[in-house]
Amino acid sequence: MNDSTEDLLHETLLHDTLHAHVRECDGGADAHLVGLADGALRVARRRQRLARVGVGVALAAAVATAWVAVADDDPLRAHAVQPAEGRGATKASTISLLPVTSATERACTPAGGGYTVHRTETHPAMCFHADAAGGMSDVRVSAAKAEKGTVDGSWQVEVTLTAADRTRFATLTGALASAPSPRNQFAIVVDGKLWGAPMVAHAITVGRVEIVGAYDGDFTSAMAHDLAQRLDPGR
Repeated sequence: MNDSTEDLLHETLLHDTLHAHVRECDGGADAHLVGLADGALRVARRRQRLARVGVGVALAAAVATAWVAVADDDPLRAHAVQPAEGRGATKASTISLLPVTSATERACTPAGGGYTVHRTETHPAMCFHADAAGGMSDVRVSAAKAEKGTVDGSWQVEVTLTAADRTRFATLTGALASAPSPRNQFAIVVDGKLWGAPMVAHAITVGRVEIVGAYDGDFTSAMAHDLAQRLDPGR
């Protein structure tokens, strides 16, 4: 039993005793004592109500604290605030579109820079050098998707540039179109690797680039989807 309960019992007993005494004395001066007893009883009851409210608040705070502690250890809750694995976990890769300055039928030397396209059963090894300063470096595209080409059904990645980069790309390809081979090509570089070096016949104004690999037909479905996922900002 707490102090507020004991006080209430004591004040209630005093109140009832004084009322009985006044009744026996038929009122008179002892009525003043009854008023004091009534006031004391009201104070005791108010004190008990406040004590009960205090206990309720303390209990609610304890429950809330316990819930936070349990929730913080809940693996489902922890998973919800952690970055997801894979899709959306990192920023999309950038793409560089660089004018080709030379193309040699051999692998690049380790100290000479350039981008090597390794030999296949049908194509020789190639070494491409590109002008990073004269091209578009570290471009973030607005969209990228893997799809089959409509001509031969081979896999490719279609990249869509932003409005600002579309204008820059139209200017770049317009300048390359009139240059002699291999300077009429641009290198497509993602994460330090050459993914193609297409020739340009005229300015490309639609703001889209089709990546088909170093040689046509190089891409498998898995390769195309992997590259598209790396480039697409909405992945």
